[in-house]
Amino acid sequence: MKTSAVDLSQAGPLPEDLAAALREAQPERGAFGSAIYYFPTAGSTNDIAARLAEAGAPEGTTVIADAQTGGRGRLGRTWFSPPGTGLYVSVVARLDAAGGRAAPVPLPARLTLLAGVALAEAVREVTGLEAEIKWPNDLVFHGRKLAGILTEGAARRDAIEHVIIGIGINVGAAAFPPDIAHRAGSLEGELGRPVDRGPLLARLLAHVARACQAARHDDMSGWFDRWRGLSPSSHGSPVEWRAPDGIRRGTTAGLDDDGALLVDTDRGRERVLAGEVLWVQARR
Repeated sequence: MKTSAVDLSQAGPLPEDLAAALREAQPERGAFGSAIYYFPTAGSTNDIAARLAEAGAPEGTTVIADAQTGGRGRLGRTWFSPPGTGLYVSVVARLDAAGGRAAPVPLPARLTLLAGVALAEAVREVTGLEAEIKWPNDLVFHGRKLAGILTEGAARRDAIEHVIIGIGINVGAAAFPPDIAHRAGSLEGELGRPVDRGPLLARLLAHVARACQAARHDDMSGWFDRWRGLSPSSHGSPVEWRAPDGIRRGTTAGLDDDGALLVDTDRGRERVLAGEVLWVQARR
């Protein structure tokens, strides 16, 4: 693997609690986490993973940071990433289909939904917390955001060359900034007990590996069904969003097979593909 263009000077040994859990889960996670780079502090794990991918890193290459100084979420928002409280992970996905055919351009948006299922399943299995997915990329519990996903693809000749799947999880309690304190939460804060990051990381990578396999073979229907079951707010919740002709309002009516949020409005059923959606009354 060529990594000359990537500054790995700040990378260090993976903490033993994470390394031990990954060793135990190797049969299920496959290549995901086999090539791994750990940073006590990084600017953005997605940026590092993207540079590794551009330098030829194989699928499953994983970047982990204990803290991020430039973490970001959807729509360019800052992702609060203080040390010692979270799990910040980015993985390289190369989803060429059999025979070398490149994956279609719309894949990153759909992969966000599959990654959401992977994240929710991992959190539920390891902690028992019945966290839910909020379209398109958040994991929530009782209205508080516990984790988020950011997928970023690199295109070549109208096809996706690789996708970086970034996942940030609020594991431990933290003093969140005032502008997000009312809607941010953590796994330990909701559970009232410690959470072991090692098993959580291992199960997350195992589920992400399965999600990428499904995406590679265009076998996503079962995953989308599971997403719908994990996202009660995607049915019957009042929402608002900004459309070209102004603020629109409606009630969520599920998810279509392209990953669009369906909304019933006074003009009929509409598909919301991107942009900011305000959940007027999040279902609990």
